[in-house]
Amino acid sequence: MQPAAKAHPAAAIDWDALDALKYQDEDAAVAALLAHPPLDPAARASVAAEARALVKRARELKHRKGVMESFLEEYGLSTAEGLALMCLAEALLRVPDEETVDKLIAEKISTGRWSEHLGRSDHWLVNAGTWGLMLTGGIVRLPEEIREASQFLGSLTRRMGEPAIRLAVNQAMVILGRQFVLGRTIEAAMKRGAGMQRGAAASRFSFDMLGEGARTNADAERYLASYAHAVDVVGRASEGQGPHAASGISVKLSALHPRYEARQEERVFAELYPRVLQLAEAAKKWNIGLTIDAEEADRLVVSLKLFERLALEPSLADWEGLGLAVQAYQKRARALIERLAVLARRRGAPIQARLVKGAYWDGEIKRAQIMGRPDFPVFTTKAATDVHYLACARDLIAARGAIFPQFATHNAHTVAAVRRMAQAAGLEAYEYQRLHGMGEALYAALDPPLPVRVYAPVGGHEDLLPYLVRRLLENGANTSFVHSFLDEDVAPEVVAADPLAQLEAAPRRHPRLAPPPQLYGASRRNSTGRDLSIESEREAIVRAAGNLQMLPVSALAPAQAITTALSAFQDWDGRGGAARGAILRAMADALQAQQDELVTLIAREAGRNLQDSIDEVREAVDFCRYYAAEAERLFSGPHALPSPAGETDHLEMHGRGVFVCISPWNFPLAIFTGQIAAALAAGNTVVAKPAEQTPRIAEAAVKLFYAAGLPREVLQLVQGDGKVGGELVADPRVGGVAFTGSTEVARLINRTLAAKDGPIVPLIAETGGLNGLFVDTTALKEQVVDDVLVSAFNSAGQRCSSLRILFLPQDTADEVLETLLGAMDELVIGDPADPRTDIGPIIDAEAKANLEKHIERMRKEARVLKQIDVSRLGGNFFGPAVIELSSLDQIDKEVFGPILHVVRYDPAKIAEVGTALAAKGYGLTLGVHSRLESFAAQVRAVVPAGNCYVNRTIVGAVVGVQPFGGSGLSGTGPKAGGPHYLPRFAEERAVSVNIAAQGGDPHLLNL
Repeated sequence: MQPAAKAHPAAAIDWDALDALKYQDEDAAVAALLAHPPLDPAARASVAAEARALVKRARELKHRKGVMESFLEEYGLSTAEGLALMCLAEALLRVPDEETVDKLIAEKISTGRWSEHLGRSDHWLVNAGTWGLMLTGGIVRLPEEIREASQFLGSLTRRMGEPAIRLAVNQAMVILGRQFVLGRTIEAAMKRGAGMQRGAAASRFSFDMLGEGARTNADAERYLASYAHAVDVVGRASEGQGPHAASGISVKLSALHPRYEARQEERVFAELYPRVLQLAEAAKKWNIGLTIDAEEADRLVVSLKLFERLALEPSLADWEGLGLAVQAYQKRARALIERLAVLARRRGAPIQARLVKGAYWDGEIKRAQIMGRPDFPVFTTKAATDVHYLACARDLIAARGAIFPQFATHNAHTVAAVRRMAQAAGLEAYEYQRLHGMGEALYAALDPPLPVRVYAPVGGHEDLLPYLVRRLLENGANTSFVHSFLDEDVAPEVVAADPLAQLEAAPRRHPRLAPPPQLYGASRRNSTGRDLSIESEREAIVRAAGNLQMLPVSALAPAQAITTALSAFQDWDGRGGAARGAILRAMADALQAQQDELVTLIAREAGRNLQDSIDEVREAVDFCRYYAAEAERLFSGPHALPSPAGETDHLEMHGRGVFVCISPWNFPLAIFTGQIAAALAAGNTVVAKPAEQTPRIAEAAVKLFYAAGLPREVLQLVQGDGKVGGELVADPRVGGVAFTGSTEVARLINRTLAAKDGPIVPLIAETGGLNGLFVDTTALKEQVVDDVLVSAFNSAGQRCSSLRILFLPQDTADEVLETLLGAMDELVIGDPADPRTDIGPIIDAEAKANLEKHIERMRKEARVLKQIDVSRLGGNFFGPAVIELSSLDQIDKEVFGPILHVVRYDPAKIAEVGTALAAKGYGLTLGVHSRLESFAAQVRAVVPAGNCYVNRTIVGAVVGVQPFGGSGLSGTGPKAGGPHYLPRFAEERAVSVNIAAQGGDPHLLNL
C-alpha cells in the first residue's frame, strides 16, 4: 500500500480549463516538450542501451511470442492480406446467412496471396489460420495442376456454395479471434487467467467486458449487469490482496449510458453516475481496482467531472482501487495529471492512473477535419506521442503518494525509460500493463522482472469484432512498435530508437496530415466550427442567443429589384473572376466572424438545433470560398484553344444577366448564400427571394454581402410568398433562375420559363428525394442505427437529403429495429437554441398538418412501429416516427419531416427492390451499409442517385468534397459545390482571329 495522500481542503477543480489546451498548436506543443525533455542526455544513452538489450533478449524468447505479434508480423496492414483479414474479422462472425458469408469470403480473400505466408510464422496458430484461408490440406483437395494456392482459392470461391470454404474461413477467424479474448465469460477468463499466472505469463489482470457503446437504455442495463457480475466474481477471487495486487475491472462509460456526452451533462450525472457509483461501491467492498477507461477526446472533460464526484464520495473514502486511464496522445494529458494529483490529495487516498498512448487516433483526426476544428486534439506523429508519454510518466512518478502509476505499453524504449525514471525517483509502487496476446516476450525479458497487469477482454466472438479491429489498426501499421518488435529483419537499434532523437530531427506536425483549417490546400481555407463539447463555446452561443433581436424585414418590389440589378450587370461582369472572388472571400470571412449570431438566428427562425446551425454557417462559408476559387479559375479571361497556323482561338465565359435565386427555409443561410455566391462568381447580378418563413436570416446575409464590399445594386433582396417568386420568374428580363425547393414548384417555374417570350434561359433546380438506405447482413448494427438516426431525424427530417426509406434484410431486420426504436427514446426534442436539443420543431403549422395527415393514413394502411410523444411541447413539434411498409407501393413521394419508412427485403432480390425504388423517379441521395463492395456496387447500379454514401450518414454533403444534387424528379443538375456548377450560370463566347490577314503568323515565322 502506498503512503496515504495527504487530505487537502475542498477546492473546486476547473476541468473545463483543460479545453484551452484541447486544440493547442502542435508545433508549439512539440517545442514545449523539447524545451524540457523527460530524460537528460545521460539517461537517454543508458535507456537506449537497455531498450536494445530488451529487444535482443525478447527475440531469444521465441516461445513467448504472442499470437498478436506473430499475426501482425506476418499480416501487416500494409498488405492486401492484412486488410482482407481485418475486414473479415470485423464482419464475418455476425453474418447470419450463408450466402452473404460466401460472398464476403470470396470478395475479401480471393485477392490475397496466402501461400506466400504459409509456414513463415513461428506461431502455429497463425499458420493454422493461413491453412484455413488457403483451404488446403485435409479441407479441400488441391488439384495437382494448380501450383499457386491463391489461384485455386480464387477460382474455387467464384463457384461458391462449398460448405467447406465457409467452414474453413470461419474456423480461421475463430482460431485467430480466440487469442484476443481471455474467455467468453468472466468465469472462463478467470480460469484461463489462473493458468497464465501459474505459468508466469501474467501476474494480475484488468478485465474488460467487451461490447459496443450503449445505444439504448436496455443496452446500458445489460452492460451494467455484466460489469456488476464481473466485479463480484473477480472480487470473490481476490482473497483480500488489495487493488494493487489483485485483478480488477475496467469500465467504459459509453457502455453505461447511450447519451454519455458533454452536451448531456445533466443526464450523465442523473442517470449514468448512479450506475458507476454502484460498480465502484461493489469494487470497494471487495477492495479490488476499478478503472474508468478513456474514450474520445470530446468526452474527456465530462468524464473528469464525473470522476471527481466519484473520488469524493464518502462511501468510497480510503479506497485505493479507483482508477482512471490517461491518453498520452492528447495534448491535455499533462494538465490532466496535474489536476488528478490535486484531486487525490484532496480525497486523502491515492488514485490509480493507467497511462496509455491512446486507441482512437484515426477517429480523432477525421473528426477534427470534418468538424472544422482549429487543430487536432492529438499529436500527429508517433515520436511526439512517445515523448509526450514519457513526459506524462515523469509527472505521474513525481506525484508519488497521490497517484499509483500504471504504465500500459508494448514499447521497449518506453519500458526502459519508465524504469529508469522510477529508479531515479526511488519509486517502487508502480506497475506495467500490456494487452492480452501482446507484449509477453517484452516483459519476460525484463531483468529483474517487474509487476505486469494484463488488460484482458472478456466476451463472445460477436463482441470481439470492434475490439479486434481497433487493436489491428492501432498495432498493425508499419509505424507501430509491435509490428516490428520481434521481426529479426528489423535491427534492434531501429525498433528501440530514441523518440526524442526522432522528434528533435523533425520537431513539427506530420507533413502529410494537413491540420483542419488547411484541409483543402492553398485554394481555400476550411471553415471553422464551434465545438459543443466545450462549455465555454456552448456558453458563447447561449450569450449570443440572449442578445438576439428579431427585427422587422424590409420590402422591395420585384420589378424595381430587377431593374436595379440589370443596371449593374455590365460593370459587375466586367470586373472579372479575381475581383469577384476577392469579395466572396471577404463575405466568407464576415460569415465566420458573425458565426455565433447567425447560429442563434437560424435556431430561432428556422428551428434548427445548434449543431445543424453551426454546420449551416460553415457550409455558407465554404460555398463563398469555393466559388471564389472557381471564379478565379474559370473567369480569369480568355482561354486559348488549339488552333491552326495563322489563327488564334479563345473561349471565355461571362455572366448571363440578372439571376433570380429562390431558396428554401430548411437551409435558410447556406443555400441562400450558395446560390447568390455562385451567380455572382459567374458575373451575374442577383435578385434573391428567400422563403417567406425565414426572411431575417436572408436579410442578415445580404447585409454581410454589402459589408464585404459588394455593390448594393449587384444584389437585390425581395421578400414575400410564392406569388412574389412567380412574378420574378415571369419577368422577361431575367437571365436565369436558381431554385431549391419542392418538385412541384420546380415544375411551375419550368412551365413559366418555357411559356414566356424572349431568350431561353436556364433553370438550375435542386428538389426533393425519396431517399433510400440499403443495409445487408454484414453491416454493423450500431453503426447502422447511429447513421439512420442522424439521416432520418436530424433537422426534424427537413432536409431534401434526409432518409425516407430504410431497407433491412429479413434476417437481421428485427435486431436492427429493436435497437433503433430503443435509441429513439434517448433523443432530446425541444428548444433548438438549447445545446442539449437534438431535434427542434417543424417549420410551420401547415407542414406539421401534412405530416399528421400522412401518419393517419399510415396507421390505416401500414404499421406505425413507434412515434415519440411530444404532446407536452405543443406548438409545431412533431414526434419522430418509424413506419413499416408492406410494399413500396404505399409511398410514392417525399414526406418532408421526421418520418422513417422501413421495408424488409430479401437480399436475393436486391435488384428487383432497387429497381422498384428507382421507378419512383427520384434520384437525390442513396445510402448503403455493407462490408461487401459488390453489394454497394449492385445497389448503385439499379438505383441512380446524385449522391451515394457508403457506411455513413446520407446527409451533410460538404462543399467541394461531395458536390450535391440529383436527377429526375430530384433536380436538373449540375451539382452545387462542384466543379461544373458555375458554368451553368454563365454563357460562353468564342473568339477566332485570322492573324495571317496582317501578313503572316509571327509565331510560325519565328520557329
